[in-house]
Amino acid sequence: MPEKKPKLAEIKTKPTGVSVLDFIGALPDEQKCQDSLALLDIMQQASGETPVLWGNSIIGFGLKRYESPASGRQVDWFVIGFAPRKANLTVYLIDLRKYEAALPKLGKYKTGGGCLYLNKLADIDLDVLKDMIGMALK
Repeated sequence: MPEKKPKLAEIKTKPTGVSVLDFIGALPDEQKCQDSLALLDIMQQASGETPVLWGNSIIGFGLKRYESPASGRQVDWFVIGFAPRKANLTVYLIDLRKYEAALPKLGKYKTGGGCLYLNKLADIDLDVLKDMIGMALK
């Protein structure tokens, strides 16, 4: 039987040309704005990548083609990223199982899917988060 070629999925959330700094500067919550600028700096230094606004609220760094082991579907997505949401800062690190040893040291957070949900950066140990970001980039 011939090998089935993976199909690249068309997703709704795509990279845009909108300025990341303009997006962050327009955030109504000053704390979210300051935390977003700090995350922007941390992720940009760690990745060496230029930040890109994906959709209308996600800031992503790098580009990787992911393939679902179950379906074989492929999708182009950022390697690391974050989104300043109304309720929290959502940090995208994709596979949180990689960070099981680091998570207990992180501080106050919640998880869901491949995301960390942080109320504010002051609630966590930034060195632990930087280590996790470094692991995500490997």
